[in-house]
Amino acid sequence: MQKILFLCHGNICRSPMAEFIMKQLLAEAGKADQVEVASAAVTGDEIVGGVGNPMDPRAQRELAKNGVPFSQHRARLLTREDYDKYDYLIAMDSENFMAMNQICGGDPERKQYKLLQFAGSYADIDDPWYTNDFDLAFQEISRGCRGLLDQL
Repeated sequence: MQKILFLCHGNICRSPMAEFIMKQLLAEAGKADQVEVASAAVTGDEIVGGVGNPMDPRAQRELAKNGVPFSQHRARLLTREDYDKYDYLIAMDSENFMAMNQICGGDPERKQYKLLQFAGSYADIDDPWYTNDFDLAFQEISRGCRGLLDQL
C-alpha cells in the first residue's frame, strides 16, 4: 500500500483539503484501498496544549461546495518518523517544503515534493488563510492531486 502525507503550515486549510480531495479521487478511480492518505503541519501554530485545531470552516465550506466529502480533522505536527512511514511527503509551498526537509533531516530517499510538481509546475499554492481565496486553493490543489493520481 502506498502512503501519501500532505503538508502545509498549520494543517487546517490546504493540507486537509488535499487529503480529502485525494481520497475522493482515489475512490472514484477504484484505488481507495490501495493508498493511505493523511495530512500534517510543519509548524505547531494550530496545536494548542497538545490538541490540534479543527479544519478551518472556510476550507470545509469549499470542500462541501465542490462535493468533496470530509470527516472530522484535527491538526497534527509532522514528525521525523513520518519520513520513514510515508512514500510521498508533499508540501504546498516552498516554505513548507524547506520546513519539511529540515524536520525530516533531509530527503535521502527522494520522496519530498511540492504538490504542483505533479501538475508540471514548481509554483506555490498560496495559503488561503491569508488570501481568503479558498476557491483558487481548491482548484490548484485539485490540479496537483489529479497529476499525482496519474503517477500512482
